[in-house]
Amino acid sequence: MRRLSALIFIVFTTAWPLAPAHAQVTEIYKCLDGGGRPLYTSDKKDTVGKKCQLVSREINVVPAVKPAPRAANRSSEGFPKESAETRASAKERQRDILEKELADEQQKLAQARQELTEAEGLRTSESRTESYSKVQEQLQRYKDNIDLHQKNIEALRRELAR
Repeated sequence: MRRLSALIFIVFTTAWPLAPAHAQVTEIYKCLDGGGRPLYTSDKKDTVGKKCQLVSREINVVPAVKPAPRAANRSSEGFPKESAETRASAKERQRDILEKELADEQQKLAQARQELTEAEGLRTSESRTESYSKVQEQLQRYKDNIDLHQKNIEALRRELAR
């Protein structure tokens, strides 16, 4: 038992110089105000003139973390990291992709228009038995699809114009 106590004493006394110079102490008080209601506070100013008792006391000995250096402090040598040739090839690849997407959307628009024309042809022959609103409701799906493809084509053209 004495050896264990001695060992603990040696460990704590040798580790003491390694402890941080600034330890933060947090004390929590329970105070009763004039009406007898409890108030918990860690501010000493709030305890003046009240019946208070110490509820908790904690000591924080975690060393402060040094802030990382800011990016603005670094020198700007080596910027931009990509060459003009690399940027140009990236823009070229992006333009190729946009052009492919535009061609694909135009093809989808043509297909959607063809589907609408076919649906209108079928619906007119069957419209004698169905109400006009029902027919228009069924055709609206095709019209919405066409509008979507037209909006996509306009957006792609705007992007290519940049």
